[in-house]
Amino acid sequence: MPHSALAPGAVAVVTGGASGIGLAAAARFAARGMKVAIADLPGEKLEAAAARLAGLAAGGAADVLAVATDVSELSDIERLEGEVADRFGGTDVLLNNAGIQPGSALFGPLENWEKVIAVNLWGIILGSRVFGPKMIARGKPGLIVNTGSKQGITTPPGDPAYNVSKAGVKVFTEALAHELRNTEGCAVTAHLFIPGFVFTPLAASGRTEKPAGAWTAEQTVDFMLERLDAGDFYILCPDNDVTRALDEKRIAWAAGDIIANRPPLSRWHKDYAEAFAAFVKGG
Repeated sequence: MPHSALAPGAVAVVTGGASGIGLAAAARFAARGMKVAIADLPGEKLEAAAARLAGLAAGGAADVLAVATDVSELSDIERLEGEVADRFGGTDVLLNNAGIQPGSALFGPLENWEKVIAVNLWGIILGSRVFGPKMIARGKPGLIVNTGSKQGITTPPGDPAYNVSKAGVKVFTEALAHELRNTEGCAVTAHLFIPGFVFTPLAASGRTEKPAGAWTAEQTVDFMLERLDAGDFYILCPDNDVTRALDEKRIAWAAGDIIANRPPLSRWHKDYAEAFAAFVKGG
């Protein structure tokens, strides 16, 4: 059965809603008869996304709100929440999805680190803190879905700032879920959305055609909705390259570095290559 917060007439807010997974999610919400607010940086993309959603929403443009928002700014998030409340009466579903990945090196430009953590981590913390109490006070079933990443769990070398931000999203969302389930009278739940390889502007890297291994944003959102209906907290998405079983092996190996006292990131350590390959094969 569909989650009761995803019913026609309910209100969904999607950050990073002008493209990629955010826009795909907003489109699915609109097609379900929900009222949708998308937040993204100002510009033509945001305007075009709002026009597309108006063509899908049951009430047309009246059921769609586009708000220019910098999710790393508390005042912007507060304004977003206020505009949604004024227009639609409140929020039932919050998808904290805005994210950036400009690339980083451990001792590279500090500016990249600051931007990534401000958007990817602080954007989710601020969104959850501003919207969460108002959603609880409504006394209705609600969902807060935060977009994480497998890179925040297995933390592969190559982009440490992004890994740190997404690892923080995982830890924060786990704490949020615990807080919500222990809040008397709270009907709002938190969920960690963990996409696989998805062909979006964030991951395109200049490509114009979807790689065979990638899922579309729509496939990924459909999986998210299916698992929300099932009540999952960890929404771990496969793709055309990586199965759920392989993801589980990689995650277990990463956690095993601590238990077995292996070197950190031993999956990429030359002395452990054979052991990891055997582990994946089940040996």
